[in-house]
Amino acid sequence: MADNIFDIEIITPDRVFYNGETDFLEFNTQNGEIGVYKNHIPLTTVLAPGIVTIHNGDEEKIAAIHSGFAEILGDKVTFLAELAEWPDEIDIDRAQAAKERAEQRLSNHTAEIDVKRAEFALRKALIRIDVAHHV
Repeated sequence: MADNIFDIEIITPDRVFYNGETDFLEFNTQNGEIGVYKNHIPLTTVLAPGIVTIHNGDEEKIAAIHSGFAEILGDKVTFLAELAEWPDEIDIDRAQAAKERAEQRLSNHTAEIDVKRAEFALRKALIRIDVAHHV
């Protein structure tokens, strides 16, 4: 086993989404993008909706993560995510429709519209569309 390899586990409420190894990991936190190598300083952070990229040499796996927490330890990163999706699990037509609904709510919003919720729905749809193009 190479010296720079560490474990990653992504857990959602309904499944262990991914359990494997990586030599470099990229994902979004509420404070911005982060890259993790083995022996990163211990850290617990809030995940922001975005793309997680799991690198293994020249190979990479890409998934959509929609909020949760990440725990970074020297030789393991654990995500507790609300939702995680591989590109082939995303229904691109449904994501496009959700994007259009959210954009419509934001452009025509009235007092009854929850703007933060509509913005979150738009971001989620855009992430899904982006990840789905990596099939």
